[in-house]
Amino acid sequence: MKRFFIILSFVCAIPTMYAQQTFSLKQCIETGLERNYSIHIIRNEQQINNNNATLGNAGYLPTIDMDGGFSGSLNNNNNKLSDGSTEKNNGVHNETANIGLNLNWTIFDGFSIQANYSKLQELQRMGELNTRMTIEDFVANLSSEYYNLIRQKIRLNNLRSTLDLSRERLRIVEERYFIGSMSRLDLQQAKVDFNADSSNVLNQLEVVHTSRIRLNELMALQDVEEEIQIKDSLIYPNPFLDEVELWKNTLATNASLLIAQKNKTLSELDYKKIKSRNYPYVKMNAGYGYTANWYEVGTTDLQKRLGLNYGLTVGINIFDGLNRRREQRNARIQIKNQELRTQELELSLRANLSNFWMAYQNNLQLWKLEKENLVAAQENYRIAIDRYKLGELSGIELREAQNSLLEAEERQSIAEYSTKICEISLLQLSGQILNYIAPDPEKASE
Repeated sequence: MKRFFIILSFVCAIPTMYAQQTFSLKQCIETGLERNYSIHIIRNEQQINNNNATLGNAGYLPTIDMDGGFSGSLNNNNNKLSDGSTEKNNGVHNETANIGLNLNWTIFDGFSIQANYSKLQELQRMGELNTRMTIEDFVANLSSEYYNLIRQKIRLNNLRSTLDLSRERLRIVEERYFIGSMSRLDLQQAKVDFNADSSNVLNQLEVVHTSRIRLNELMALQDVEEEIQIKDSLIYPNPFLDEVELWKNTLATNASLLIAQKNKTLSELDYKKIKSRNYPYVKMNAGYGYTANWYEVGTTDLQKRLGLNYGLTVGINIFDGLNRRREQRNARIQIKNQELRTQELELSLRANLSNFWMAYQNNLQLWKLEKENLVAAQENYRIAIDRYKLGELSGIELREAQNSLLEAEERQSIAEYSTKICEISLLQLSGQILNYIAPDPEKASE
């Protein structure tokens, strides 16, 4: 007996020893944003755009080079002088060494530099939008999987409840069979239904496992098979969204729409760069250095020079085979195309919002209806089981009432989940998914 209590104490302590961290939706999102590999990659790409948006990369700043060198020559000289005589020098060795600083600076090139810098800044902002869009997609996907795990757990509980009902029915049939008040056919049918419900529970356990693994993967947990616990056990759709406000936010903050507008701005800057070739350019160069020459023949043995050289170049391209004209026409067409793409995207967003809103409203109505149906199905089953215990109802009729109850529970769960998915999609479409906060359960259940 003492040994039994020791084992029992150890078994009771296991849940405490292996208690897992409980994650709310907010904690899941925070963990994922910190660890998810896709988020790290897109943030690194954004950092590259930030690094590129500099004055030097645009061409505002000069370039300064420092170089030096040494060279020599070994020649045989044969010079004919003016008096007709010849002067020969064999093995003449001359050497030259130099070192200096060289500066090159494009002062003006028809506003091309300004256009370059503006383009780099727009690419930086576009990188921020791409990062935001990736994060929004991640939050929407993780939220959907979080609520999918809740839905699958609810379905598992419903199937387990159905299994308990089948177990109770089997118990009743076995007792009546042994006293001779029920046939062997009734007993076999009850066993078949019990086994079928057991199979459904086992299959649903696999579905729950798959959903949990997917959630762990999105959060990039070190142990993808970690048995995490989620805080919520029910789904509470938010019935208070407003279509007008959603569309207003979509036009103002939708990441895809803002990126399309940035693409139009980039096309306008490309056009500005092409037009800059119509203007003259001004370039400056300067150098400061030291040069030494050693001579083996002549009156000078060593020549040294230390000094500054500078210059200014002004030019303009007069004719380039009409290429500028062609490129400007193409650039204007690109600007028009970007305008059309933006309008097309806006129309597509409006259509998506309308479809999601219709689905959201429809699922809200279904959710309310299925809650009423569930109450009726529960009452119907209570009546059926009471009549079955009294022998006034057959096993097949009881099974129908049981299936009706399970179907009502499943339809309500699907309506809740579908409404939540529509809600998440609407918030993502309107650029509000990062501000997502689950509504108060008491308000949501009204």
